[in-house]
Amino acid sequence: MNLPNKLTILRMIMIPFVLLFMLPVPFATELFSGWNQFIADWGMLVAVILFSLASLTDMLDGKIARSRNIVTNLGKFLDPIADKMLVISILIALVQTGRVHAIVTIIIIMREFMVTGIRLLASDHGVVIAASNVGKAKTVTQMIAIIWLMIEPILIKILSLSGAAASAVIWVGNIAVLIAVVMTLVSGYDYLRKNLSFLKS
Repeated sequence: MNLPNKLTILRMIMIPFVLLFMLPVPFATELFSGWNQFIADWGMLVAVILFSLASLTDMLDGKIARSRNIVTNLGKFLDPIADKMLVISILIALVQTGRVHAIVTIIIIMREFMVTGIRLLASDHGVVIAASNVGKAKTVTQMIAIIWLMIEPILIKILSLSGAAASAVIWVGNIAVLIAVVMTLVSGYDYLRKNLSFLKS
């Protein structure tokens, strides 16, 4: 297995560790009270660092594969799956924390189901569809939005923001999420338009 594919798999492996520092332990709360307090105070800081590193592997694996001319069908298959797993997992966690509305996550998941269905149809014809530039831009906007949402409570706490200042930080996050949702819809349409032949066949 080449280096880009190893980085892609590493991105998948990092997902549970990001979640570990995002969400408190929901059972035996007395036993894990110290850990849960750490999660409440600084867990998101660790989580956003891990998420940022995982997002960085998304940029590196493609660049390395293209620069070394080692693009493989396995890489084309695994890379978008790793992106979907990372983004959707963290978005669901943000829904649980109350920061992201469930509709945002539902739109993104529905788009990914549609794309996965088309990929399966394409694979029946022996075609492995790589991520498009629009799809990559979509992933970047989603990751930027998620990073900002994770940073929000850290900024508000460290800078002791309140009132209008805290609201401004949150509104930046809302705008970032809106851009990510729009790009999700645009990329979904672009993907459907370009691969409509597989549906017709």
